[in-house]
Amino acid sequence: QVQLQESGPGLVKPSQTLSLTCTVSGADITNSDFFWTWIRQSPGKGLEWMGSIIYSGKTDYNPSLKTRTSISRVTAKNQVTLQLISATPEDTAVYYCAGFDPAGRYWGRGTQVTVSS
Repeated sequence: QVQLQESGPGLVKPSQTLSLTCTVSGADITNSDFFWTWIRQSPGKGLEWMGSIIYSGKTDYNPSLKTRTSISRVTAKNQVTLQLISATPEDTAVYYCAGFDPAGRYWGRGTQVTVSS
């Protein structure tokens, strides 16, 4: 059973870096069947894909966020990480990590991050 758990600070000050971790269990993040994604949902808006990372470490980003977003992994801990620099109040959202393989899709419960001074 694949499970994902997001973690990180719930409050970030403007201009700081928003950093989140997704801990994966039940699957190896280096398994070539999977890719891993960060998605967010701001208040009153739909889901927004932020970026993805595949088994090799190759990444792909939403063009609108590319200059501020970095997704990486800690293979020893089976974790996928997200960093969003220069946070603004518009980055306030529920952040989800998700994993996809041919068998299906797997979502974390999400974590609320508020950007405010």
